[in-house]
Amino acid sequence: MKRLWIKTVVAAVALGALGMASAQEVRERTIKFATQNPKGHPVVMGMEKYAELVSAKSGGKIKVNLFPGGVLGSDQANVSAVQGGTLEMVVLNSGILASVAKEMTVLDFPFLFASAKEADTIVDGPVGRKLHAKLEEKGIVGLSFWELGFRQMTNSRRPLTKVEEIAGLKLRVIPNPINVDWVSALGANPTPLPFPELYPALEQKAIDGQENPLTVINANKFWEVQKHLAITNHQYNPQSVIFSKKVWDGLNAAEKKLLDDAADEAAKYQREQSRALMNTALENIKKNGMSVTEFSPAEVAKFREKMKPVIAKHAVTVGEATVNELMAELAKLRK
Repeated sequence: MKRLWIKTVVAAVALGALGMASAQEVRERTIKFATQNPKGHPVVMGMEKYAELVSAKSGGKIKVNLFPGGVLGSDQANVSAVQGGTLEMVVLNSGILASVAKEMTVLDFPFLFASAKEADTIVDGPVGRKLHAKLEEKGIVGLSFWELGFRQMTNSRRPLTKVEEIAGLKLRVIPNPINVDWVSALGANPTPLPFPELYPALEQKAIDGQENPLTVINANKFWEVQKHLAITNHQYNPQSVIFSKKVWDGLNAAEKKLLDDAADEAAKYQREQSRALMNTALENIKKNGMSVTEFSPAEVAKFREKMKPVIAKHAVTVGEATVNELMAELAKLRK
């Protein structure tokens, strides 16, 4: 009995020591976290929440320093720095990562999601996890999806209530092939332009309109150079929170779990802020005199029909398996 008691005491001491070791697994470190978005933007609000969560979960051992407003360079420069291990974290439009893993292009497909709930279910589920997993062989760990939200269309020529009314408009698009193709499919004239050139082009009427989330339209006071806003929800922009694999591989299991869990927790907060700000932005846009129109379900169905050849074309590049899996998941949600 005495030997058994001694063994029990020894085991208890050993377990206590393990518990102490476990509590000490998180080591002191500083993480740099960058984005192109300015302070006050819902993405930066998510970053602030993330830094707060990491500090709390690590007992102050891990500090996250934020670099908003593109102060560490362009998205492309930040992605390269993450791959090289000189920058730990970035949050950016998921579609930009198509240059790293072609499968990410699927998230830029037009009229893909009918609601924010659909988008959440897809990016938080198996499809989203598989897409982020594609980045690992390129030196990037995908932690979570945040959001920029649905994109809407503005123009200076006419209110839009029917698909046919978009034809002939000269619209600025983000310079990438899928955006050029979907605008062309509607009979409009796509004009790729860097964002800093957009407001002057609208002001000088070199172009008729543009498309962006409501928060961007509001923050840039596009009502000064645009008369009409159409709620089209034509494209949803998830934002990927990514981490350097070179740095990640040097973390222990407790540190990885902490950083990963915090990104998912911050995602919920970030989306709530983003959606609340969308509503506030819309009210302010209306208050400043823009006319606001919406498309009927029948018109949305016409939109989707016109997008089928665009999706079929880009599905070849993305990979049929990825597209089919995503579409199958959406079909399940819509039953």
